[in-house]
Amino acid sequence: MRLLLAEDERSLSRAIVAILQHSHYSVDAVYDGEEALAYLEAGNYDGLILDLMMPKLDGLTVLRTLRARGSRLPVLILTAKSEISDKVEGLDSGANDYLTKPFSTAELLARIRAMTRSQTAQPTSRIQVGNITLDRTTFELSSPTGSFRLANKEFQMLELLMNNPRQLIPSERFLERIWGYDSNAELNVVWVYISYLRKKLAALGADVEIRATRNAGYSLEARA
Repeated sequence: MRLLLAEDERSLSRAIVAILQHSHYSVDAVYDGEEALAYLEAGNYDGLILDLMMPKLDGLTVLRTLRARGSRLPVLILTAKSEISDKVEGLDSGANDYLTKPFSTAELLARIRAMTRSQTAQPTSRIQVGNITLDRTTFELSSPTGSFRLANKEFQMLELLMNNPRQLIPSERFLERIWGYDSNAELNVVWVYISYLRKKLAALGADVEIRATRNAGYSLEARA
């Protein structure tokens, strides 16, 4: 799952990015409102974490602009402004949730899960395709014969494949959603992680496999 973090305090931004990446999210960080809108226009995100007091454009202006464009992207306001009137204004402007600083890591992650739940369209934390199951709470890939706990990028790649079975996903989409726009990673890194996942699927006796379509991408298919 890919998130955009708009927070101008860079030390806090780095801390939040570390928290989210440890919890298997892909994150792009921006530091002012204009940059946030530019990333939102160009990117494909599952949620936005938005500070209110930012340079160039404040968070409420970003939020109202986003909603005026017709976007239904889940938005969590994360701010030091804790007055009831501030919360009411933020929620009335289109935010899905409002969390004040300082905050606990557990609450931040719970609120992100809650606001993005409708985006995933999954009734539980588990995704199942064929005889394999991916648990998005424990990051565990399992089958009737065993299980593996996946590393961050392995988990994100397999989650994307399992949410879109039999659909061709270009390598560029993996790179964009998981490594992010600001990454220097090259396309061959996608193949490396696909190789890791194939070995784990084979070890679990999976009845599905990741197939490559030359110069096009990868798809999760029933094993022939």
